[in-house]
Amino acid sequence: MLRGLLDSDLVYSFLRSRVRVVMAAVLAVIVLGSVFAPWVAPTHPYQLATLDLADAQLPPRWLERGQPRFILGTDEQGRDIYSTILFGTRLSLLVGVASVLLALGLGVSVGLIAGYFGGWVDTVAMRLAEVQLAFPAILLALMINGVFRALLTRDRFADLAIPVLILSIGLSGWVQYARTVRGMALVERRREYVLAAKLIGVPHRAILLGHILPNVLGPVLVIATIHLAVAIVTEATLSFLGVGTPITEPSLGALIRAGNNFLFSGQWWQVIFPGLTLVLVVLAVNLVGDWLRDYFNPKLR
Repeated sequence: MLRGLLDSDLVYSFLRSRVRVVMAAVLAVIVLGSVFAPWVAPTHPYQLATLDLADAQLPPRWLERGQPRFILGTDEQGRDIYSTILFGTRLSLLVGVASVLLALGLGVSVGLIAGYFGGWVDTVAMRLAEVQLAFPAILLALMINGVFRALLTRDRFADLAIPVLILSIGLSGWVQYARTVRGMALVERRREYVLAAKLIGVPHRAILLGHILPNVLGPVLVIATIHLAVAIVTEATLSFLGVGTPITEPSLGALIRAGNNFLFSGQWWQVIFPGLTLVLVVLAVNLVGDWLRDYFNPKLR
């Protein structure tokens, strides 16, 4: 089974690009490091008992005044930058994956229903999608976030900040899934196997989930992979603007925002290393998405 997988076109198309292989390896290291951050990180940067202000603003270990136990230096509170990056990447990936799953579920559901039933259902769904396309994703996410801030008390919003962030990004990204799936469902519903299923009385739900959905999953997975990079950048942007993750659980965007305050004082490591991690994650995810897009595109095979 393993040999058959290694000999498949999917693996061959991936291995023939050294850049993709290297970036996929980098992404795997970053993901594993962030997932196992509580065990991999030298210290837990958000446990106050472990912090010492005497260790604040130390440079990376290879520079003057650097200490061996702080590989990438420390921030203004004495937190290890390497540890904060691991925990911040973990949160950024969590928000990105969760928001993509939300957008995927909503978009695929709307697209299947609109494309299969057509008529006024299709008209209403697509008009809503067109209205949302008139707003930039980041602006829509800001609007949704602002609505929840207005409706909830400060303490309540602090407790729900991450779920609200996921909801904001997810609701701003469902349109692309819906439009793609709707177009494919319009084609699939006229296929002989769908007409035959209707003729023998198969329920609509069974046709949608058992017949049409499996045929649209390939392009949807490609969109989801590319959208993951967009979701991570959107989260970082919102956190950089101060409306994303709470200060007690900073993501990569929040770390960049905090480090930016010390950039011109010469403490570049507080912003460069989180920023470089964000660039590597987004670049690697985009390259994997491009590979999947090329593989599933019959014109390029």
